[in-house]
Amino acid sequence: MAFAMFWEILWPLIFGFTLSAIVQAAVSKREMSRLLPDDSPRSLAIACGLGAASSSCSYAAVALTRSIFRKGADFTAAMAFELASTNLVAELGIVLIVLMGWRFAIAEFIGGPLMVVLMAVLFRLFLKRKLVKEAREQADKGIAGKMEGHARMDISVTEGTFAQRIFSSKGVTAISHYFVMDWAAVWKDIAGGLLLAGALAAWVPNDFWKMFFLASHPLLAKLWGPIAGPIIAIVSFVCSVGNIPLAAVLWNGGISFGGVIAFIYADLIVLPILDIYRKYYGWKMSAFILVTFYVAMAAAALVVEFLFQILGLVPSQRSAQVVEASISFNYTTVLNLIFLVVATLLLVRFFMTGGLKMLRKMNVSAIHSRFYLRK
Repeated sequence: MAFAMFWEILWPLIFGFTLSAIVQAAVSKREMSRLLPDDSPRSLAIACGLGAASSSCSYAAVALTRSIFRKGADFTAAMAFELASTNLVAELGIVLIVLMGWRFAIAEFIGGPLMVVLMAVLFRLFLKRKLVKEAREQADKGIAGKMEGHARMDISVTEGTFAQRIFSSKGVTAISHYFVMDWAAVWKDIAGGLLLAGALAAWVPNDFWKMFFLASHPLLAKLWGPIAGPIIAIVSFVCSVGNIPLAAVLWNGGISFGGVIAFIYADLIVLPILDIYRKYYGWKMSAFILVTFYVAMAAAALVVEFLFQILGLVPSQRSAQVVEASISFNYTTVLNLIFLVVATLLLVRFFMTGGLKMLRKMNVSAIHSRFYLRK
């Protein structure tokens, strides 16, 4: 069942990571700190835009967030960038559309900015300067987390028009490197998510999920879903795009529409990442991030739930394809074959231009901030 799920989402993953690589190749990371000086609406909007243009790897997003914070970015704006990095990226929306439908993708991209706003309000109300100072002192210690090398990698092309940056020899090389490095960063989460989703779909009866998610009590289910979703995410250890198959299983099992959205948002508060926050910013800030992120995620998902309910956009059928996925010669197979050719070409380019050396530095913290590639 896990392999059938993987086959269902293979082409969307390749397509999404290719789009992400193209954007990253044309957008430099070097100016991020300068562009995020405060927590003003303008800075938060820029943070969301920069996040949406970055990698969807949760660990890389967390590492890059510390990096730009250490370089002078405002802490709230840096956290807005982090939230956008995993919740507003192209590959997430594409996989959501394929597995769960366009309504979930729209809800994700409407609720994402709302979550950032709620987070900023909570930070403005409760975050003390003393705590930020302590967090900066801890961050400046440079304690290694995970995906440090991937987060610092900046091989973007800055010369010429957008088209020239993409289609130049250096641009194609940069795209291939970002493509492979992003896959290398998230493959464990994708594999783990598929295996966990397959196990739950195969072994846990829907009656259990319906009871757990209070499916027989519609109003309580709407309120409980956004609360329960992040809790399941925290203990499931699955983040990045890898949590979408599990979200589909939970939806088929009876979790509310808002609960699905909250579950997807919560990839940045899973247990391994909470431990990285502890290393990066200290215990107090780690706890503060957990509480404020949780509240912002649940509240944003609840607002989206009622908004979509009013607009009549909440799906009436619980039939995400992930549970009934099967392999046959259809449009999915054709698209998979086409995009596998694309992936192969990018992989060949990657290895022909020194990519293997970079791959070995993916999780190394002592790494140059910029790599220079052979044309």
